[in-house]
Amino acid sequence: MTIDKRKNYYLTIDTETANGLDDPMMYDLGGCIHDRQGNVYETFSFVIYDVFCADRQLFNTAYYAEKRPMYEEQIAAGLRKIVSIYTARKHVKELCDKYGVKAIIAHNARFDYRSTNYTMRYVTKSKCRYFLPYGIPMWDTLKMAQDTICKQKTYIKFCQDNGYTKQNGGVRATAEILYRYITNNNDFVEDHTGLEDVLIEKEIFAKCMRQHKKMRRGAFEK
Repeated sequence: MTIDKRKNYYLTIDTETANGLDDPMMYDLGGCIHDRQGNVYETFSFVIYDVFCADRQLFNTAYYAEKRPMYEEQIAAGLRKIVSIYTARKHVKELCDKYGVKAIIAHNARFDYRSTNYTMRYVTKSKCRYFLPYGIPMWDTLKMAQDTICKQKTYIKFCQDNGYTKQNGGVRATAEILYRYITNNNDFVEDHTGLEDVLIEKEIFAKCMRQHKKMRRGAFEK
């Protein structure tokens, strides 16, 4: 495939983790190369050997630990690939280099940034401290959506009508709720698996970009 260098390409990622929220360890990493319209060019779905296989007790702390048989079936069927964290890191860098990725994106990106780095440090005993390639901005579709979609009257009404509100009355902005709104499908249920969640999050990104409004993008912007 010839890469059109005139386009901007992005890598959206999602991690599924064990070990709680403070020190999350990723066992599932999904990723998708896409453009600002959401057109997909490459995907990957990695099960991280160092957590899923090498440390079964650690995996058992995962919120979705009951999905282990599903993962094993899909690995056997070739739908997901077991790789070491080193292989996953190398693949991500190669994709970013290949497409000249403008930004790495996640929904609630600080969490995915933390989970990738914490897993890298745990596995390598801190010999390698960062998972994502140096120098590429990290964007957060949660912040982007909060500054665009979540301010729309139709979204506010959608959340109020369906009980998708916080205790203070503000609207919620989970990927699942945003995707229900975008697709007008209130029965949609998020898979909570890496690649499948990535494919809805890149749609949230594309929707935000279509708004052509000022918004926060950086994962660490306030």
